[in-house]
Amino acid sequence: MPSKSLKEPAAIPDGAAWLDGVEQGRGRHHPEPDSPERVWQPTPEPVDWLHNTLTVTGPAERVEDFRAAAAGPGVIPWVLDLAGLEEEFLLPMAAPQDGVRAISLTGAKILARRLRDAVALNHQRALARIAHDRSCPFDLHRLLPVPAAILALGPEEGASRDWLRAHWGVTRPLRHAEALPATLDGRRKRMGQFRVAFWSADWSPWAALARLRRAWPDISLELQPHYPNAAQAGEDKGHGAMPEGTGRKDGARVGAGRRG
Repeated sequence: MPSKSLKEPAAIPDGAAWLDGVEQGRGRHHPEPDSPERVWQPTPEPVDWLHNTLTVTGPAERVEDFRAAAAGPGVIPWVLDLAGLEEEFLLPMAAPQDGVRAISLTGAKILARRLRDAVALNHQRALARIAHDRSCPFDLHRLLPVPAAILALGPEEGASRDWLRAHWGVTRPLRHAEALPATLDGRRKRMGQFRVAFWSADWSPWAALARLRRAWPDISLELQPHYPNAAQAGEDKGHGAMPEGTGRKDGARVGAGRRG
């Protein structure tokens, strides 16, 4: 079972609650065909969050170039289907699973519209930060941008997730990225180091790492996943540069914490 520590990224920074269900790419759940026996209800998608450490080492100037290129707002500027989101907010209130509404249909419609408006407002605020916000030290959208044609589809479409899976290796943006102190020997004056910790959904972004290594051949990028209970199993040892495509599913076969 996933360790308790995997619940760490549940809190979203900057009060942007919409990021949890929209910007983080969870996607919308479309209703099944109408059935007299069963009212459709959205089903949450279980997510395990894996803690990772990225260490970038190389000539000091090139490491600083990478640091500058990687810094961004940590936001994917999706085009949101606000009407669809409003419907999603409304359905569980209008047709609750137990059949007993806690709010009138009129009240449910008003609340669904207000929730939609809140999402729209937060979305606009996030988009406004893109041009100047560099508070996220490892922003994959800055390094490997999602194409405009994919952004236009929104985060819930299969093609969007397929693109993220193929180019980043994860289907949700990284969370809680933070710069870490360097561990490089200070006597190596010409060498630089950039370390950052972050959480990724279900597995590490190995596809992104492979592409970044090709784009930045003169620096070393080593990614260290921290699997649950790895200290006991010794799993953290020797995995600073796991090959592309090796994630928690593969790690589970050799003793890593299992994916939920």
